[in-house]
Amino acid sequence: MRINAHPFLLLTLTTIFWAGNFVLGRAVKSSIPPISLAFWRWMLALVILAPFSISHVRSQWPLLRQNWRILSLYGVLGVSCFNTFVYIGLHSTTATNALLLNSIIPILILLLSRLFAATQISPRQGVGIAISLTGVLTIVCRSDITVFLTLQFNSGDIWILMAAVSWAFHTFMLRKRPIDLHPLSFLTAIFVIGLIPLSILYVWELSQGAHFLLNTANIAGILYTALFPSVLAFIFWNQAVKEVGPNKAGFFLYLMPVFGAILSAVFLGESIRTFHIIGMVLIFSGIHLSTMPPVTVKN
Repeated sequence: MRINAHPFLLLTLTTIFWAGNFVLGRAVKSSIPPISLAFWRWMLALVILAPFSISHVRSQWPLLRQNWRILSLYGVLGVSCFNTFVYIGLHSTTATNALLLNSIIPILILLLSRLFAATQISPRQGVGIAISLTGVLTIVCRSDITVFLTLQFNSGDIWILMAAVSWAFHTFMLRKRPIDLHPLSFLTAIFVIGLIPLSILYVWELSQGAHFLLNTANIAGILYTALFPSVLAFIFWNQAVKEVGPNKAGFFLYLMPVFGAILSAVFLGESIRTFHIIGMVLIFSGIHLSTMPPVTVKN
């Protein structure tokens, strides 16, 4: 299944969905345990995806078995680890620290590409990284350098950092994805594989007395995470990475603090201030500079 849309539009929608995931993670941190949220998110995502993917999985079963090692890596990094680490981290860290740490993912992707794929980072990309990162810092520090200087890191920050590393590796390794594997077969496989360790962790969390109420708000929150940040975002992200490469795709993750600020204002009552606008302009400028095609000079 291929979405007929520009890859940059798909990447933008993906970051909106994922920013909403962070906002929701903060909103339900006192009502849904983190591993429970991760488990039911991916379980419902699999249920949503299965009717559309089961025929592809059956026809490509030999190919899935042949590539089980790389699929297991995708499942563990992208499904088991990333969002579980984020949800755990949001229970004990501030939104400012979480957004700051999450913004290093594009840099990690570039570094992985440089170290393991000999990909060169152009001067223009370097400047774009610096501009976008300045925009992120402007938002999370509220244009006040003392906020950055007084940041205190706790265990939640470590979880967010581990989430960033896991997603950077996941995105970098997408270049090894089997080209003949249908996107829906691929997603179904990594969802199933990712749910295996999550199931074990979920049983452990239940044994510790963790539970949540099946009220309208909690059910709606889990449904959102299952459909938008999971099924749709993964389809959009994987297709866009295939078309533009992991490095350019990674730059769009700088948009998450922008959309996070907007969604927080709408759903959590937080205000959008001048430093948000300045940061948004810087982030968009950096992305444009880093992703625009090179200029060719004709004699």
